[in-house]
Amino acid sequence: MAPVVRAVRAAASPGLPGGLLVARVRYRHRGWNGSRAGPAHDARRALDELAASRPGLPTVLIGHSMGGRAALRVAGHPLVRAVIGLAPWCPPGEPVAQPAGRRVVLLHDPADTVTDAEETWRLVRRARAEGVACRGVAVPHRRHTMLRGAGTWHRLTAAAVCGVLRSEAIPPMPAGAPPDTPSEPVPAVISARTALSTWPLTL
Repeated sequence: MAPVVRAVRAAASPGLPGGLLVARVRYRHRGWNGSRAGPAHDARRALDELAASRPGLPTVLIGHSMGGRAALRVAGHPLVRAVIGLAPWCPPGEPVAQPAGRRVVLLHDPADTVTDAEETWRLVRRARAEGVACRGVAVPHRRHTMLRGAGTWHRLTAAAVCGVLRSEAIPPMPAGAPPDTPSEPVPAVISARTALSTWPLTL
C-alpha cells in the first residue's frame, strides 16, 4: 500500500491546501477470525483514537482485500466521509447499509482469482439499492496484487480521495431504487478508462 499512499500524497499536495494526514491500521491478529471480525474492530479502534486526537477530521478509508472489507464494515463511523476498496473481499451477505451518507468506490479486476469481482459488483448494486452512493470500477488485467499497471490503481485512488476531501458534489441516490433502471441512469460498474476520463464520478 505504500505506493498508493505516495500517489495520494502527491495528488493532495496541490489540491488540498489544508494538507493530508495519513495513518495506517495495524491488525492485532491475522485473518478475519469469523464472527469476531478482528480487522473491523481494529479499524474502529483506530478511528476512535483518531477522533479523540483530531475531532471531526474528514476521513477517507482505503483498504485492499480484507482491508477493504474492514473499511466497509466501519464506514458508519462519524469521521468517515468515504471508503475506497481495492480488490476488496466482499463475501455474500456482507452488510451494506453502514456507508449511508458516505461515498464508496470499489476497484476490482474482473479476472482477480483471490477475491471475486462479481461479489464486489453484487455488493455495489445492493448498496445502491439501499441509497448508498456507491460505484464499482473495473480495472482489467491488474490482478489482486495491483502490481501490473499499478499507475491506474494509484491515479484512481488518489482522484477518489482528493475528490471526497474537496467535497465535490454528487446527487443523492434514490432510496430503495433498483440498480440500473430509468430512475437510476448511472451504471453501477464502469471501466477504469471511463472513470479516469470523467472524474469526478457521479455516484
